[in-house]
Amino acid sequence: MPRLMVLLVAALCALACSFARAETASSEEEAAVFLIATPRLIDPRYVRSVVLVVPVENDQHIGFIINRPTHQSLASLFPEHEPSKKVVDPVFVGGPMAADALFALVRTDRDPGGGSLRMLDHLYFAKRVDIVDHVIETTPNDARYYVGYIEWRPGELREELARGLWLVSNADLDTVFRKDTREMWDELTHRSEAINASIERTSLETAWLSHASPRR
Repeated sequence: MPRLMVLLVAALCALACSFARAETASSEEEAAVFLIATPRLIDPRYVRSVVLVVPVENDQHIGFIINRPTHQSLASLFPEHEPSKKVVDPVFVGGPMAADALFALVRTDRDPGGGSLRMLDHLYFAKRVDIVDHVIETTPNDARYYVGYIEWRPGELREELARGLWLVSNADLDTVFRKDTREMWDELTHRSEAINASIERTSLETAWLSHASPRR
């Protein structure tokens, strides 16, 4: 897979520059949440999307769309890579940034290494090519694989929340790894609206932005 590897390395170099100091967090506080796109968000890349998002330093955020499976398998992307044939789930579209690169959200009790970013308890974002490759070769179905991701510049997500583009909801592993994602947006929208009916939305969002621990 030489051509794809070149694309992956180039994209990951750009990602590494953006988050050079974003290392695994030692804090036990759960900073990752789900963002659920509201009807106000008309950008076709994000319509009806559910995003797992985590803060990094300087009021920046990164995340993955978790309800956009493709019709491609990992084996179809890497036909000469034998371990890829063991991956059951399809590849997901994680977002428009670094869309030529493959990333993994790995379900594990141990940091996969290589600057992987802790998203939740037992969930890490593996961004380096060799780490993703190791996951595929050793525990292929303990991860979900994404092409691309989302990045928010400093203060950008705060502005989007203020404009009512997203609802905020607690994140959990079961939802991240759900097999059938077709009803995910509807379900989380209704759940978040019910929560926001009893808790002022701006207070909920402000609490998360103020207290979430950046992943350093």
